[in-house]
Amino acid sequence: MNDTLRYLFRYKAWANDELLTTLAKLGADSPVTQLAIKALSHTYVVDRIFAAHVRGENHSYSSANLSQMPTLEELSADIRASDREYVDYVSTLDREQLAERIDFAFTDGGPGRMSREEMLMHVITHGIGHRGQVSAVLLLNSLTPANDGFTTYLHKAEASTRRRTAA
Repeated sequence: MNDTLRYLFRYKAWANDELLTTLAKLGADSPVTQLAIKALSHTYVVDRIFAAHVRGENHSYSSANLSQMPTLEELSADIRASDREYVDYVSTLDREQLAERIDFAFTDGGPGRMSREEMLMHVITHGIGHRGQVSAVLLLNSLTPANDGFTTYLHKAEASTRRRTAA
């Protein structure tokens, strides 16, 4: 599973970068950009909350949503830094660490208990869902979404082993 997690977190970083690059081309005044910031800032906060949970640490978030929205530039820098941290983190884990169950509190105060692997899978699937929401908003506004599919990632990241020439 650790190899899968490494792949998925490298994919997550790449897909986020593709989407953030697409959004940057729209400009800060685009209504699509503003909606994307709301969705992606939520994803970022959840990523940071679970980054604390997997380490058994506390975090300062009382909600999975920010009360004040960052700029796209600020959010992009934060997401990219968080993604790099996750890519580095998952590469250090062994099977025993992935299986470890960790107690934590959800932002509503309710108790939670998940394995480290389950928490990491939540981070992956949660982000995919919200990137999909942003892609749907782009499509609804007759804009081309980021080409951020997993197969696209594999064929770009490993072009020579996938019988492709690097772009």
